[in-house]
Amino acid sequence: MEFDYIKLRDVRQKKGLTIKDLAEACGVSQSLISQVERGKVTPTLTVFWRICQKLDIPMHYFFENQKDESMVVRKEQRKIIQISNSNVRYQLLSPNLQGQIEFLIVEIEPGTIHDPEGMVSHAGEECGLVLEGELDIRLGNQEIHLNEGDSICFPSSTPHRFRNPGQKTCRSVWAMTPPSF
Repeated sequence: MEFDYIKLRDVRQKKGLTIKDLAEACGVSQSLISQVERGKVTPTLTVFWRICQKLDIPMHYFFENQKDESMVVRKEQRKIIQISNSNVRYQLLSPNLQGQIEFLIVEIEPGTIHDPEGMVSHAGEECGLVLEGELDIRLGNQEIHLNEGDSICFPSSTPHRFRNPGQKTCRSVWAMTPPSF
């Protein structure tokens, strides 16, 4: 599934924002926003997150091509989201993101920080279970290490980020409310 950069310009314009307005709100250059809107550059996860927050649009909106109202997601039909130049991949396990919960598998390559530009915070709650590998979670001022089989729940409003300190890909399953993709 690829980022639909054309939707970004449409949403920005419908919200009555200029490129300058969006850039300032996201703490980036006007040039970067312009390049993203033209499909020349893919934003980092942090910048993408800020854009979505400013536009009040869930991240998944920019990856959707069609709505599937089915209750079942077959393994071979999962929506995969991977931001360019990122070693993090998301597999959506929820058939759609219209409900109150998001369910996904997150795969983080060894040595990768989920969000190298900083920690994120947002409304809601997150619960995760490490299926394979290990995961360090920076949660506010606290560093928490999880091994295979360990789980965690925390309020998403606490600034957080994830890092794979191990030698193999970390696979974890997450449930989040409200949906953010």
